[in-house]
Amino acid sequence: MELFISIFAALFSVLNPLGTVPVFVGLTKDDSKHNRDKTSLWTSINVCVILLISFFAGSYVLNFFGISINSLRLAGGLIITTSGFALLTGSFTKHKGMKKASVQADMETRSEVSLTPLAIPMLAGPGSISLLIAYNQSFTNQYQQISSVCAIFAVCLSIYLILRTSHFIVKALGASGINAISRIIGFIVIAIGVEYVSTAVKDILGIS
Repeated sequence: MELFISIFAALFSVLNPLGTVPVFVGLTKDDSKHNRDKTSLWTSINVCVILLISFFAGSYVLNFFGISINSLRLAGGLIITTSGFALLTGSFTKHKGMKKASVQADMETRSEVSLTPLAIPMLAGPGSISLLIAYNQSFTNQYQQISSVCAIFAVCLSIYLILRTSHFIVKALGASGINAISRIIGFIVIAIGVEYVSTAVKDILGIS
């Protein structure tokens, strides 16, 4: 249970579904409730598929390119830390490469947004993908693998519930409330990134 909670907290912080709420509301403001619920469901399913593929197939990608786990931890830690700073400074949407104008232009050319831009890159970005690849390398026994998969499912369920109630969340918290929560999460994300970098550096230098 402790491992499950640890992985869930780390993934939830890195994905930051609360930070995606304003974007989701903006993209679906003209949709019916049924369509919003459908978009929420498919977004969470898409994220789940991406995260599971990252977790189970990521190690093969590392082996193919000859990348060590410590190199991945360093790169992933830097990406996660950068995402945390973006959350802390309120520039997460820009950091994800989803400026408002480009989102609106994308909406004008497509009706389905559950895969892009919501699942990728707003939720399942490089930080979460590298985090899961590192988890796959670190957690190798059956119990750890099952706990990791359960944590992924739990995070995706949380994403679905948050997105489905996003319009109520915006009304209840307002823009300032969501920004405040995102900044708190940003601090946690920075700590996760720094922990990954420090762990990789210790392993490389042989420091216990």
